[in-house]
Amino acid sequence: MARLPRGVVPEVPGPGQESVWDYPRPPRVEAVADEVEVWFAGQRVASSTDTVRVLETSHPPTYYLPVDAFRAGVLRPTEGSSVCEWKGRARYLDLVADAVVVRAAAWTYPAPAPGFEILAGCVSLYPAAVDRCLVGGEVVGPQPGGFYGGWITPWVVGPFKGGPGTLGW
Repeated sequence: MARLPRGVVPEVPGPGQESVWDYPRPPRVEAVADEVEVWFAGQRVASSTDTVRVLETSHPPTYYLPVDAFRAGVLRPTEGSSVCEWKGRARYLDLVADAVVVRAAAWTYPAPAPGFEILAGCVSLYPAAVDRCLVGGEVVGPQPGGFYGGWITPWVVGPFKGGPGTLGW
């Protein structure tokens, strides 16, 4: 288990659950066999059974789908980038469906850092920016706050970094 920040008490996982406090730092990437779906502007805009998730201490997993899992025209490159100390430089993408546009709602790592090469050609997104995301038919909740893009499923327990008072974790 990771060293816990002062005052943080991890939830005890129930049967079939996992704690984000058991996730590693640096993060680990693992394949996901479940179908992952993204619904946006009332339409299913992405679906794949060839996804990966990134697991990092204190964060709910972030799911990455192959870019070709998205309907044509849904992803549009936009300005802006950020740097993850582990994965490298991310580039942002707008989500577009019909007349609905959500700016910088998704991201990709065109040239991921060593150890994260599997993320090349994959896209993740903020679950709060879309109608819903599903993993294995289960509805995903968004990670608290507006910076991190974790996907909270029923089998993951926290507490999660991202909300008020967690900046120093």
